[in-house]
Amino acid sequence: MSKIINASEFPTEVLNASVPVLVDFYADWCGPCKMMSPALDKISEEYAGKAKVVKINVDENPEVAQQYGVMSIPNFKFFKGGQVVDEALGEIFADLYIFSSSS
Repeated sequence: MSKIINASEFPTEVLNASVPVLVDFYADWCGPCKMMSPALDKISEEYAGKAKVVKINVDENPEVAQQYGVMSIPNFKFFKGGQVVDEALGEIFADLYIFSSSS
């Protein structure tokens, strides 16, 4: 299952993670964000131990969204070694390659 984090947890959960991390920048009012939630939970389960999925609310953590240039949501950033290595905007599919280029 995806873990919801806040700005204070971002460095530990994402930047210093020992595995690749998919970050879902979302908002509670965002319909497409809600539609992606089951797919992200599935990805989180399938890649358990190899990668992780976290979610960060852009309304509650605008400084993180601004730091990573998030202008619209849903917005997905793929981190490896503390750096953004890929990104996707809008709805993506559960069987997307997600971490294939990172593993």
